[in-house]
Order: sequence, then structure tokens, then C-alpha cells
Amino acid sequence: MGDHHNDSKPVLFFDIDNTLYSRSKKVHDMMQELINKYFVERLALSEEDAKMLHKKYYTDYGLAIEGLVRHHKVDALEYNRKVDDALPLDGVITEDPQLRKLLEDVDRTKVRLWLFTNAHITHGKRIVRLLGIEDLFEGITYCDYSKEALICKPHREMFDKAEAEASVGSAQDCFFIDDSYGNCREAQARGWKTAHLIEPDDPLPATPASKFQIRSLEELRTIWPQLFKTSTPTALGQSQL
Repeated sequence: MGDHHNDSKPVLFFDIDNTLYSRSKKVHDMMQELINKYFVERLALSEEDAKMLHKKYYTDYGLAIEGLVRHHKVDALEYNRKVDDALPLDGVITEDPQLRKLLEDVDRTKVRLWLFTNAHITHGKRIVRLLGIEDLFEGITYCDYSKEALICKPHREMFDKAEAEASVGSAQDCFFIDDSYGNCREAQARGWKTAHLIEPDDPLPATPASKFQIRSLEELRTIWPQLFKTSTPTALGQSQL
């Protein structure tokens, strides 16, 4: 990732998990299994109690690990090693030429690309490396598991952190894509230009989280055509005259 973020161009923020790859990859399901296993082993809970507490912490804090750190003095880095970094992702997350083409078509004279995730740095970088797109982003704002107090989306402080780390002048200069309803709702309320990514088979929410709702990342060309060199994708391997 580059370090050319000291200019005043707007920033296009991408969430990572279930955004840069489809939920059909089942990474979320694998992660839920490892989290529940961690709750069972670390807290000596039954399977049912572990699932209930996991859900409560996720609902209350946005991250299961935040509840574990707050209430059980769990070492967040140990959790990361046993959960996120333990995911068997090789062969599951693979290079995505279409995604790479989409990102390459972003007009870098108008906007900068930045990653914005609730995962720790190791997981975030691992995902974009496996997707073959790590070199296309200027930086990453992540939930730092080494800190005593964990800050994550959708909390206001996490959005403050993203703006500061990406050197954004104002909320009006932020574009954002995420699969989380709560994260998109907070970003929209903050003044970010926001697109809620919803899986094709999922129903649309009764109340939209943000101005834009999209079914695929390719729709970014349509809702924000000013950010792209071209509004239509070029076939892979086809030269542009």
C-alpha cells in the first residue's frame, strides 16, 4: 500500500469482509464457528450460551471481541490469532480480476482508495493480498486489537479515525461502501456519500440505511460515475482504443 495520502482529493472507503468478496464464500460462517468455539473454550460455556453471549456482544458493541475485552479481560491479539488469523482462507478467497479491473478504473486524479475495516490489520491485509488488490489501496483504517480500548464501526470515533488517517478534509469528501446496515446508516448521518451493499438474494431493508443501495460493486460506476474513467466495464483482456 502506498503512502501518497497527503493531498486533498476525496477518499473512496471500502469495507473488506463481505464487501470486497461475496458472502457466498462462507467466510462469515467459518468465522462464526471459530468465535463460538473461542467463547466455549475461553469462558467455559455451553454451545448455546456461547452463541447467545456472542450475539449479545456483537449487538451491544459491534464486535464480539469488544465484549470479551471489556467483561472478561481477554487478550484481543490472542483472540485474533485463534479466530481471524486461523481462518482457512487459501483456496477460498482467490484473485478477482473483475474486482481488480473495477478498482483500476477508478480515476486517481479525482479520488483516493482506502480500506476501512473492523478487523485487525493482519486479517485485513491478508484478504486484499489473496484477492490480488493490495497494491491498489493507499492505506487501511482498522480496529487495532493491540489497544486497551477497541474502537470499531459504527462508533463515531472510528469514523473520526478513518478521516484523520486518510487525511480527509471534510465528511463531504468521503465516499463509502459497506455491507453493514448500521455502518452505512452512521456514515450517511455523518455526511458521507454512502452505498449499502446488499446481497442479490437478500430483501431490501424497509428503511434504507443510506441514499444508495447496490447489489454489486459494479453499480458504483452508475451511482458515482464521476469517480471512474469509464462508466462501463471493459471486458478483461480487451484493449481500450
